[in-house]
Amino acid sequence: MMNKVVRLYKKNKKEIPIFFATDDNYIPYLDVALRSLIANASRKYNYVINILNTGIKEENKNSICSLQDDNFKIIFRDISDKVDFIKNKLRNVYHFSMVTWYRLFIQSLFPEYDKVLYLDCDIIILEDISKLYNVYLGNNLLGAARCHIVSDDEVFGEYAEKFCGVPRQNYLQAGVLVMNLKEFRKRDIENKFAYLINKYNFDVIDPDQGYLNAMCNGSVKILPNGWNKEAIPAPLEGKLNIVHYALYKKPWQYDDVLNQEYFWQYAKTSPFYEKILESKANFSDEMKSKKEKANIEIFEHAKRCINSDKSFVKLVVNNNKDWLNCLEVAESFA
Repeated sequence: MMNKVVRLYKKNKKEIPIFFATDDNYIPYLDVALRSLIANASRKYNYVINILNTGIKEENKNSICSLQDDNFKIIFRDISDKVDFIKNKLRNVYHFSMVTWYRLFIQSLFPEYDKVLYLDCDIIILEDISKLYNVYLGNNLLGAARCHIVSDDEVFGEYAEKFCGVPRQNYLQAGVLVMNLKEFRKRDIENKFAYLINKYNFDVIDPDQGYLNAMCNGSVKILPNGWNKEAIPAPLEGKLNIVHYALYKKPWQYDDVLNQEYFWQYAKTSPFYEKILESKANFSDEMKSKKEKANIEIFEHAKRCINSDKSFVKLVVNNNKDWLNCLEVAESFA
């Protein structure tokens, strides 16, 4: 079945490359996200969906690949060799898993692409994804929506400005990105990241998102948050195109998540539906308490970062010589 579907895919249309990153734990939610993407995507294009991972069970691969048709090819990309030597520095922080870092390696792993979409798995897509891909970036490194979780909160806003060196109103949400890989390579962003994490390994509250904001500051095309609407009561900018369950509360764990109806609309069509319901039923009060405790800790962590002497601002942004050194490193990434 899978081989038959793969053969149907024909490169007779413009190709749109899309990246996700996952582990086995998130396969059910990736499945739901993909179903929403496929249901709303224009058939004028072909789509190559690349799933970054460091090992996925074959039955999960086969289940996801069953979604392929003549417009959608799905490829699992094992990047273990790329991250093994540095994984001890890639922190698991709060509700973020290690896979969130994988998007930082796309520029070197996929030289055939000059422009791609990167999407988190905890999203539902309600609009034709080709419209997002076709956003004009010019020389900007990224197209992304503002992170209202950061910009609309005083503590997180100070974290953005005093720790990362980014105006709070320009702090990007990294779960939905249009990536200008041609410009990434021109500015050697991956090697800058290698330098920064090897030398400083900053105590960020939002893993790779903090690094991306610091490195790409001033080179982001800000998109309406309708392309990345966090599940918080922030005003909607434009049409609701992508719902992003970015906070610790996920609709497959909690009952009071904003815009959760869109998740369940597509979850009901997934072969993982019963498993998702079972997981939700087994998400105990103790598990919720642990998550909610971590949500409080993230505020305290942000406060510590604001006053830290080891910030992007104090060690890098205000140190022009060291910032220039970012261009010279990273033999480890060569």
